[in-house]
Amino acid sequence: MEEKTTGSMKADRKQDHIDLAFKADMANEGPDDRFYYEPMMAGHPPVGLDLSLSFLGKTLNAPLWVSSMTGGTEMAYTINRRLAQSCAKFGLGMGLGSCRPLLGSLDRIKDFNVRDIIGPGLPLYANLGVAQIEYMLDQGSVEEIQIMIDRLHADGLVVHINPLQEWLQPEGDFIVNSPIDTLGRLLDIISFPVIVKEVGQGMGPKSIEALLKLPITALELAAHGGTNFSKLELLRSHGLQREVFEPVSRIGHTVGEMISWINAFTELDAEEILCRQIIISGGIRDFLDGYYWMQKLKVPSVYGQASGFLKYAAESQDALDDYIRSQVRGLQLAQYYLKAK
Repeated sequence: MEEKTTGSMKADRKQDHIDLAFKADMANEGPDDRFYYEPMMAGHPPVGLDLSLSFLGKTLNAPLWVSSMTGGTEMAYTINRRLAQSCAKFGLGMGLGSCRPLLGSLDRIKDFNVRDIIGPGLPLYANLGVAQIEYMLDQGSVEEIQIMIDRLHADGLVVHINPLQEWLQPEGDFIVNSPIDTLGRLLDIISFPVIVKEVGQGMGPKSIEALLKLPITALELAAHGGTNFSKLELLRSHGLQREVFEPVSRIGHTVGEMISWINAFTELDAEEILCRQIIISGGIRDFLDGYYWMQKLKVPSVYGQASGFLKYAAESQDALDDYIRSQVRGLQLAQYYLKAK
């Protein structure tokens, strides 16, 4: 096939400009007014610009976190392996989906057993729900969690807080005690690091303040606006249940609300705040969202995504790698030209 000349390539580019001009018209959208854009103050970021940071006691090459997603199916096996391979390639941290199936059986351990793929130098966290933690504390079987963590060679445990999801789930567990009390009981008797997260509706100021005063390693926001597991359970239900409880899925708190409370608490109650690492998640659509909220937060943070990673991981390894590579390039560009207002 005949190669195009420089002149013909330039002509093609100019024709593209003409064809796409109307699609690129931003007049009706308005600017993204979250940033000061300073095009005069820097050249393009150099290839390989260092975005590394220390988080959860390890070094990440970029401030991205693969939020807990899935396990227990054949597709989950493929997805988790692809996610782990991308984490290894780009130096990212990863939270596994609920590991509850591993407590009673090792039949599905292959879905979660990705330490050999991600490598020893990056954060990898197992995951259980607060209802399961409450049950195990009452039964005196908490040692099973340490056994599970050891089998997975995980760094610690994500505890997901999901009372609304459990209530709406036909097969959901009944939560007897307040999750903050259950977490306190757990932290008194274990030695591994714990991350606490919601499941898509975020948390109000009293819940956040109480969590920040616990010796947890990090708080993941899982704010309203992203994947919402209460909404997911409603979509699994039918008829009256879905109609009556649909408004519940709209209850919650945004990333912006939660970050404002975290900033206030860490400034006013500095000595009482024990948790000072945040995973920003919930409605993080792209690198600009992540970059903006990391700039606004006054404690160390990374941003996490679930559905974004899941979409490309389900497609192929190459698609997932391309998606992450684009996020990293976007963060490099933002660091050079953008400052949050």
